[in-house]
Parts: sequence; structure tokens; C-alpha cells
Amino acid sequence: MDAAESPAPPEPAAGRRRPHRDDVLLAAAGLAGGLLLWSLGLYTLGRPDHDPGMLPLLPLAVMAVTELLRRVAQPGALLVASGALVADFVIGSNLATVLMFTDVIYAAVLYGPERTYRRVLPVSVIVTASVAVWAVATFRTAESLLIGVVGALVSVGPAWTGLVLRQHRRAADAERLRAEQTALLAEMDRREAVTAERGRMARELHDMVANHLSAIAIHSTAAQSLKDPAATEEALGVIRENSVQGLAEMRRLIGLLRDTGGEDHRDAEPAAAPTLDGLDALLEQFRANGTRSGLEFTAEDEREPGTRLPAPVELAAYRIVQESLTNALKHATPGTVAVRLAGTDGGAALQVRVTSPYGASAGPRAPGSGAGLVGMRERVALLGGTFEAGPVTADGPGGKTAREEREEQPEQPEQPARQGQQARQGQQARQGQQEQQARQETVWQVRAVLPTGEEGQR
Repeated sequence: MDAAESPAPPEPAAGRRRPHRDDVLLAAAGLAGGLLLWSLGLYTLGRPDHDPGMLPLLPLAVMAVTELLRRVAQPGALLVASGALVADFVIGSNLATVLMFTDVIYAAVLYGPERTYRRVLPVSVIVTASVAVWAVATFRTAESLLIGVVGALVSVGPAWTGLVLRQHRRAADAERLRAEQTALLAEMDRREAVTAERGRMARELHDMVANHLSAIAIHSTAAQSLKDPAATEEALGVIRENSVQGLAEMRRLIGLLRDTGGEDHRDAEPAAAPTLDGLDALLEQFRANGTRSGLEFTAEDEREPGTRLPAPVELAAYRIVQESLTNALKHATPGTVAVRLAGTDGGAALQVRVTSPYGASAGPRAPGSGAGLVGMRERVALLGGTFEAGPVTADGPGGKTAREEREEQPEQPEQPARQGQQARQGQQARQGQQEQQARQETVWQVRAVLPTGEEGQR
């Protein structure tokens, strides 16, 4: 038997029709050995004075053919080999024929189809037991039990060996597949982690630098359009201040990205992430940048004094306020930008709301790409909160949008033709006044609800 052969799939018969190289060598060696034993007159069974002639060569040749097809023609090869073994016992058994049969039954279990390998061992046990009972009943001697032992060595032993090896190979294949799946899942997790980290870095970079660059763009445009030297000098001062602050924020982010595992950085403390305690300083900065835009910035904190929030919530709330103020600086019309912080659900969540005047802008504004709203939405989604952004009426019931309120207004009936041109002009004037009032009452609102994970930390 070839227990040390190279691994092969359990069921190769359907996919491979050519004999394996090892099978060719086994068949040739078995046939040559059988011819040598026959030429010497060595038989395992038969009467000493009986010469079977060349008859033992017939089952020997058939068994050699089944040995050649041991991998690719199961269970047919096993059935033919069983017939050849019976003929060999009747004619005069050749040891090479018996040994090749043991290898064929071993290969039937190891390489045969699912139904074949499950049936070979039970059938071998039944046949061996039947032969042992027949021998004892026929010869009625204790030595007749040796026939059952020989039958077990010829059939049950090889079948059991093939079954054990097949189960080991199947377990090895399962472990290999599990290892490949684990490696694939690990690679997918790594890619997701890299993508998430790149997204986080992009949000941090945008939130830290966008407001400074927006102020630089607005004031540089104003400096180009103004002829007043004093105003131009003031705008250049704001540009310089925002440039310095932007560089500082960039250095802080680069410091976070650098490897801090070396000896030179082992004792370095990580830069602190911004929190809501720095909201007043942030508003002062935007007040300085929004003076020429006609914007006023106010803040209202309705939380209970001493309330502490988890660090991710603090950072997300600060960045949402920062990005909302940056968008107001770039797009809002003159008016008041209001920031409001409040606890909801008994302190289980933090509500951040920023409202700014909404309408067409007359002054210079910096262009936007929409990345700020995407970043805010992603920050809120990572914390499991809700995010809304869009125009709403300033005092509308339930925060309805201007379009919803206009749709809810009853339609005015058409004026009869006899009322003339004057009535139609009056109607158009009233409609114009209503639209202008609606525009004046519409504000842009950013509203985020961030779960704190617990009912406040005090």
C-alpha cells in the first residue's frame, strides 16, 4: 500500500481518466513479481502435486490491470479485482495477486467516490466474517479460524487503513480551507481598517484646515476688490493669521501620523484632541473672520453644568460646529449664526444645532465641494446618531422646510376676467411680498444628535 503517496483529491475518477504514474509502476512491479513466483512454482494455495499451468497468469494479469486503474476506475476496478481474487483462490493463489488486491481495496476507499468508500469497509467485514463461519462449519478445526484472520488481513485491514487516511486528508483540507478563509477575512478587515483610517484622516484634515483656507480665500478676494489701503491691510492681516493657524493644525496632524515608537518620541505626549471647552475660542476666531461678511456668531449651551462627554462625542461635536461655521462663513448671507448645544433623552444624547442665514450672497464667497457635509454625516453615523442639514423656516412649526410650508398654503382662486389688469397686478405684488418674506424667514440648519453611550458623566 502507498500510504506515503502524494496527496490526491478524494474523488478524482470523474475528472481524470489517465492512470497515475505511481499506479503504472505498481502494476508493473506486481506483474513482474507474479511472473517470478509463477516461474518458480510458488503458490499460496493449492495441492502440492497439482500443477495449474499457466492458469494463475490470467487472474494475475487482470489484477495488474485493476492496479493500473486503482485511482481512475473505482468502484469498477474493485469489482473486477474481487472476481480475479476468487479465480486466483480456485486455480492456485499467487502471492502477488493477493498483494495487488489489498492495494486495490485500499485505493477504493482512499480515492473512490463517496458511496464506494462508505460501503467497502462494512462489506469487507461481512464477507470476512462469513468466510470464517463457513470455514469453521466446513472443516470443524481450530486452525480454520486462520482463514478468517487471513481474510481480515486481505480486505478489512487495507479498507480500514484507507478510511483513516482519507479522513485525515479531509480534515487537512478543511483546516487548509479554514486557514485560507481566515487569511481572506483578515485581509478584508485590514483593508476596511485602512479605508476607515484614511476616511478619518481625510475628515480631520478637512475640518482642521478648511476653515482657515476658506477665510484666506474670502479675504484675499476682498483684498483684490477693495481699493481702500486700510481695508486691504486688514484683510492681509487676517490672511496671515489664518495661514499661521492652518500651518499649526497641519503640524499637529502630521505629528499624529508620525511613528511615535522610537526612542526620540517615547516620552512625547500625544496632542490633545479639541473638545467643546474650546468652543468660545473657535467662535472668537470666526467673529474675526466674519466681520466684513456681516455675520455675527452666538453660542448657547443648555447642558447641565459639569456634564462630561466621551472623547469621541466631544470631538465629533466640535468638528460639526467648526464645519458648520466654516460653511456659514463661505455661503451665508449677513445675519446671525447661532450655535446651540443641548442634552436630549435624559442626557443619553447630545444635540448640536447650528443655524445661519440662508439666501443669495452678494459678497465674495469661497467655493465648496460638499465634502464638509459628507464628513459631518460620516462622523455622526460612526457614533450611531442622526444628522440633518438643509433650509428650514426660522420659526416654522416643527421645523418645516420652506417648500413644505409653501405647499401647505391654500391656493388663491383665479380672479375673474372682469376684474381686469389691476387685480392681477395686485395679486402678483402680494405673491412677491410673500416670497420675499419666506426667503427672509428661511435659515440653513445643521442638526446632529450624538448618543453619549450613558446618561452623562458627572
